[in-house]
Amino acid sequence: MTVDHQSLSLLLFSAFVAITLGITTWVSRNRRGSAEEFYAGGRLFTPAENGFAIAGDYMSAASFLGISGLIALFGYDGLLYSVGFLVAWLVVLFLVAELVRNCGRFTLADVVAARMRERPVRIAAGTSSVTVSVLYLVAQMVGAGTLVALLLGGKGEAAQSWTVIGVGALMVIYVSLGGMRATTWIQIVKSVLLLGGTVALTVLVLLRFHGDFDQLLLTAAERSGHGDAFLAPGLKYGGDWTARFDFISLGLALVLGTAGLPHILSRFYTVPTARAARRSVVWAIGLIGGFYLMTIVLGFGAAAIVGPEAVRGSNAAGNTAVPLLALDLGGGADSTGGTVLFAVVAAIAFATILAVVAGITLASSASVAHDLYASLRRRHPKPRSEVAVARVAAVGIGVVAIGLGLLARDLNVAFLVGLAFAVAASANLPALLYSLFWRGFTTRGAVWSVYGGLIPAVVLVVLSPVVSGSPESLFPGVDFQYFPLQNPGLVSIPLGFVAGWLGTVTSAEVPDEAKHAETEVRSLTGAGAV
Repeated sequence: MTVDHQSLSLLLFSAFVAITLGITTWVSRNRRGSAEEFYAGGRLFTPAENGFAIAGDYMSAASFLGISGLIALFGYDGLLYSVGFLVAWLVVLFLVAELVRNCGRFTLADVVAARMRERPVRIAAGTSSVTVSVLYLVAQMVGAGTLVALLLGGKGEAAQSWTVIGVGALMVIYVSLGGMRATTWIQIVKSVLLLGGTVALTVLVLLRFHGDFDQLLLTAAERSGHGDAFLAPGLKYGGDWTARFDFISLGLALVLGTAGLPHILSRFYTVPTARAARRSVVWAIGLIGGFYLMTIVLGFGAAAIVGPEAVRGSNAAGNTAVPLLALDLGGGADSTGGTVLFAVVAAIAFATILAVVAGITLASSASVAHDLYASLRRRHPKPRSEVAVARVAAVGIGVVAIGLGLLARDLNVAFLVGLAFAVAASANLPALLYSLFWRGFTTRGAVWSVYGGLIPAVVLVVLSPVVSGSPESLFPGVDFQYFPLQNPGLVSIPLGFVAGWLGTVTSAEVPDEAKHAETEVRSLTGAGAV
């Protein structure tokens, strides 16, 4: 990119970082220092504010950069991500949002452990939540590195590495100083910026084709080199039965995984009531639905205007499709309009990454402090000491995410998020649904359902083509690939549910009827909710 692109983009990056650091500093001076303040922002946010924050948390770099890139490269098959991410919110709305808000305080483990022996359940749920969060963080780190490499006009491995480290440092500052309140306001600001930028790009794409969406699709198909196959299923997932099973596996992971994401579940605790939690989800569905519809236009727009070869030439995984589209829509690399539009889109994408990593880091550090530390170290830790542990945990999680982000920097960010969704659907969702709806569910069942989904999911990813055995793998030089699918959800999600059932039916523990009745009444009515 030209010096103008670099200068303007870096200026906008710096402005957003300065604003968000200002919000964090302001919040840190006005906080009360309690666990409720740090984890849930004092439960003071309105449904609209929380809906924008949920949307900001969910519309990640995977959505803005990765999905559009996959559509630009693979056409129809890339749409699965848009559809899956959106449909998942129906599961959240109808099965999870109100019940989780009524039953828990800060984390997923609060809900699952409500009528179980707390210590083993909290350790299992906390371990799973941290694993999912770290996988999700890696995708955001990769997106940040890719963006800056494009900005600097080449692969720029050193620049990518330093960007990943810088994003990790910023997310630790946001969480450590500002907690949930600062994170929420950062997500609201980012949500408004992202939606505004996406609307502007979508309008420009449609204007380029005079509002004729059919012409857009036909041009995209023509430039793709695949003809009509670009607009039909099978380009990425239809080559053989392995690819088709991968398609089913990914779909299951995307639709079921959202309801098990720790950073999404924690957002339901930031509003005062269960009714407000449900209204938050309605707001979020409207915002997220509109956004994902627009990513379809952007993906096909990048294929039609920029061309898949140019996208692939800039980044093999397609992560730079939207910035390149903005550059072309503005008038090209040498134009003022192209320079400004590219810089704005790059800054919005960077803002997206910073906001999302803050939310994920907060949720994972809360799991470490509220679940793992509280269970392993003390039976009744003081709230302030727990918050201090959460701040230290944010640093440790940041270091791990930075290391993995440097390792996985050549993978598509939407694909990486698909892995996180698979682990969430395999480990967290079975335990959550069983604890809410199965009267006879026991402690052993809860622990087995978490580990019975988590361990197979992680092991299958390690043994999959993602890690070894192909040129696109993390370790292309070695081959210990024994599992053919790239996404483990098709196998690991049923295993999580089966393990929970098996653990319960083989347990000698007698379910506590009184605790179940109390949990049921509380989840459905909100009586006694925190």
